Amino acid sequence: MKFNFLKISLPIIFLIAILFYITSQFIQPAPKKELIIASGSINGNYHTMALEYKKLLAKEGIKVTIINTAGSVENINLLKNKKVDIAFIQKGVLSKDSNLEFLANIYYEPLWIFYKNEKYQMDYIVQLFSKTIAIGQDGSGTQHLSKIILNNNGINSTNSKLLNISTKSAKEKLQKGEIGAMFVVASHKSKLIQDLLEDPNVNVFNIKRANAYSRKYTYLDVLTLYEGTIDLYKNLPDENINLLSATATLVSIKNVPDELIRIFLKKTKEIHSKRTLFSSSNQFPNLLNTNFIVNEEAKKYLTKGDSWLEGIFPYWIASNIDRLKILLIPLLTLLFPLFKGVFPLYNWSIRSKIFKWYKKINEIDINIDTYDTLRLKENLEKLKKIQEEVCLDIKVPLSYMGEYYNLQMHIELVISKIEKKSLVLI
Repeated sequence: MKFNFLKISLPIIFLIAILFYITSQFIQPAPKKELIIASGSINGNYHTMALEYKKLLAKEGIKVTIINTAGSVENINLLKNKKVDIAFIQKGVLSKDSNLEFLANIYYEPLWIFYKNEKYQMDYIVQLFSKTIAIGQDGSGTQHLSKIILNNNGINSTNSKLLNISTKSAKEKLQKGEIGAMFVVASHKSKLIQDLLEDPNVNVFNIKRANAYSRKYTYLDVLTLYEGTIDLYKNLPDENINLLSATATLVSIKNVPDELIRIFLKKTKEIHSKRTLFSSSNQFPNLLNTNFIVNEEAKKYLTKGDSWLEGIFPYWIASNIDRLKILLIPLLTLLFPLFKGVFPLYNWSIRSKIFKWYKKINEIDINIDTYDTLRLKENLEKLKKIQEEVCLDIKVPLSYMGEYYNLQMHIELVISKIEKKSLVLI
């Protein structure tokens, strides 16, 4: 029985092993668990977010290297030169590039325009004409957006003084009265923003024509900062304020492994899907309002969510199973005949425990008439020994008890025939 089982199963197992080896040569190995991310200035929100990603991805065994930059423009150059895998980019800064892929919008980035309080309110940006204005340092998304807004209002370096300095320097100069205004793209949680909102010598621009800008530039949204939102006790701000806002996006180079993109976006969703001052629950991350090539894995994850494997197993186990699915098809195909043969082999292995005794019993039975008294006695002892072994050694499932009791009955029958024959010979 054992020989028959091996004779059937070993060739199948050997064939499966060969196919596994051949197919495995066409499967991509697991990716190296490393990512390089371009963030922004060390005091900016991009850097804060990058640190949060790094902490969460470290729990998944992924090493993250963060490169600090001046901002979006520098990040784009790093992506184009393939010095980073993923970068934070302010929407509107990057023009379409076939070598880069869009991953997700992740949160709103309000544009704040602060100006020196000279006891009157500004309603139109054109009122900044001839003033000294800090528009952000070179390579930043703030500078890029500031120039667009100012140029649309006829303000440029020929009729006004535009300073390319950091937000920290701009804040200090504005509070000292050394400049007339400053542009900054930053989170409402930023200490710099809160300090300037509290400063009685500084006003924040309530952009009266915010809707016009958002129609002209589709990458801009209008946000309303309601009275008292920042601080109810201090009533900051002291009126409803219209703000223009870009959107922070994630962009990657091509050929970042799908597994890394997917786990990265899982952490993105974990961080940015919560309700905030300017967004509702699950509003971010999203793929809205982009004309860029969207990464296929990002599209799959952000539209369909976790796969059923990810709902059962930890991510990396699910990922490896998914990678090996090409092997499962030939495996299941070849295992079917093996499984089909297992049940008959099982039946045979159980019944053989019973039937193996019939050869000895039958041999004694057909020769009873030829035995003398001595041979009858020897075979009687032999049958009683067989009877004892059957009782002690044979263990079968209940469904095979019929064959088991038939064996015992046949042994008793042959014993009875020997005993009758022995009486005759006496």
